[in-house]
Amino acid sequence: MAPHHPALTPEQKKELADIAQRIVARGKGILAADESVGTMGKRLTQIGLENTDEHRRFYREILFSGPEVMKDCIGGVIFFHETLYQKAANGTPFVQMIRDRGIVVGIKVDTGVVPLAGTNGETTTQGLDGLAERCAQYKKDGADFAKWRCVLKIGHHMPSHLSIIENANVLARYASICQQNGLVPIVEPEILPDGDHDLKTCQHVTEKVLAACYKALSDHHIYLEGTLLKPNMVTAGHSSTAKYTPEQVAMATVTALRRTVPPAVPGVTFLSGGQSEEDASIHLSAINKVPLHKPWALTFSYGRALQASVLKVWAGKKENVKAAQTEFMRRANINGLAAKGEYHPVATAGSAAGESLFVANHAY
Repeated sequence: MAPHHPALTPEQKKELADIAQRIVARGKGILAADESVGTMGKRLTQIGLENTDEHRRFYREILFSGPEVMKDCIGGVIFFHETLYQKAANGTPFVQMIRDRGIVVGIKVDTGVVPLAGTNGETTTQGLDGLAERCAQYKKDGADFAKWRCVLKIGHHMPSHLSIIENANVLARYASICQQNGLVPIVEPEILPDGDHDLKTCQHVTEKVLAACYKALSDHHIYLEGTLLKPNMVTAGHSSTAKYTPEQVAMATVTALRRTVPPAVPGVTFLSGGQSEEDASIHLSAINKVPLHKPWALTFSYGRALQASVLKVWAGKKENVKAAQTEFMRRANINGLAAKGEYHPVATAGSAAGESLFVANHAY
């Protein structure tokens, strides 16, 4: 076997590890505010607003200019390219607003999914061309971590071996490029909740996908201490008639992680996968209560599950800004508690907290 030539210096490794640890410090998670222009337009349409630059900017400012205590439960914020260069009404760049609070700025760097030929509608993710140059620029402009989403489906003969291996290798190549440029890569192999599969099937597929991802990361010499994982929770398909308790979901999820994710990884930042805000929080808290050894921080990287109630409260009206910020902090605090296994559901969960956020074949 040829000798391995270290890809990173000790100084680079320390910087990456420190960034990752800051993001997933106890009780902290990630606000995923990286919706594309098109996806943000769908959110705004729901409350009767036109998809304009100013409306998108104004909404982001509601999230980013909340109370100072936001830093107590939000360790990182993922930006979309447009948002990284936007400013608050007073001229302060959003990046500076976030960094001034000790919160780490992240950036979505993939350019979306494309069909994977020879499969039954499966996909891979594009964006590797020019990624090194983009990562270098994003680092200069204030980002310290990145996100890249791959999508896999459960179905008849799915995910295919080709889909699993292709997406694992794409994630590994992306992670390598990020680390070379000082960005902590969030590795996101999302298994969609579409379908009628049961909990056991989701656990089996999750284990296969994560095992392939960490084999690819090893092959590409990724420094695991300077990465984060963003997986789906192990849940039954959205169309499944079988019902499972939060404790069953939690045990299946933790078991899948224990079988596949090396303890060198600092944190697992779950996506919400179309769950309601409340279900995402309840499941996260249950995951942290599982009585098994869990060597990683188990926390959240939520978009819709942190914002659905906020959008409803705001409703596009300036007079509702403070109430919307209060609602955002409430959801953030709930998930901060859930990340410590300390969330206890209450009867009044919020204006949209109990509503399903499922979108078939979710893309953004």
